[in-house]
Amino acid sequence: MNPITVNEEKCIGCSLCVNDCPSACLYLKNGKAHAGKSGCIECGHCYAICPQGAIRLSSYPCEDEPVVSMTELDSETLLSAMRSRRTIRHFMDKPVEEEKIRKILEAGRYCPTGGNSQNVSYTILGSRQAEAEAICVALFRRGQKLGAPLVEFLKRIQISDSFFFKGAPLVIVVSGKDDVNAALASSYVEIMAESLGLGVLYSGFFRVCAGISGKLRKLLELPKGHKVVTCMVIGYPSVKYQRIVPRKDLQMKRL
Repeated sequence: MNPITVNEEKCIGCSLCVNDCPSACLYLKNGKAHAGKSGCIECGHCYAICPQGAIRLSSYPCEDEPVVSMTELDSETLLSAMRSRRTIRHFMDKPVEEEKIRKILEAGRYCPTGGNSQNVSYTILGSRQAEAEAICVALFRRGQKLGAPLVEFLKRIQISDSFFFKGAPLVIVVSGKDDVNAALASSYVEIMAESLGLGVLYSGFFRVCAGISGKLRKLLELPKGHKVVTCMVIGYPSVKYQRIVPRKDLQMKRL
């Protein structure tokens, strides 16, 4: 099945879809748009740009939702909010509502991926969160005994039973075949979570454990070929920060 269908009665031959197709699989013939039989990456640009609604993507539900421009958001407020975000390590004993989880995942789902691969997956630990954390804690405690004499940092930290997830109610493991795609999707997830009043911790230590422990990877049941890129610990913060922290000077040059 051709991934693109064109309603020739609606098509006015404006060529907007042809000009905007990144894989050059659309063309005009007899004043109408046509799709080639191969090369389409299903990015949806043609569907989105058509002024007549003449194009459909065969494998997707097409609901004709209107676009919302980012310019509708106040840029100064957005920048200030992004500068204000903090990594959260202290959480309330309060669950995250399902509606908010849905919005968080929807934000990640719409993050761009290279070649429109859409190859990012999300695993909510849910009922197996405590089990996953126990695996990680045991692994780090063994490592601490072996490494503490050599690494000063390991001497100082206390690995409690909640060392990895800090008592947060929601843990989402973001995985993919491509690090960049999954990392970008994670940033979308965090921004949405923050907008919903939630705090986020990127648990880099969990990612380390996932790379070491076959038992943990088995528990995660990741899609074939996927690896853990981020682990996002999410919940309602029990702390409130009062001011934006300073940063080093911007590193930038023009060539």
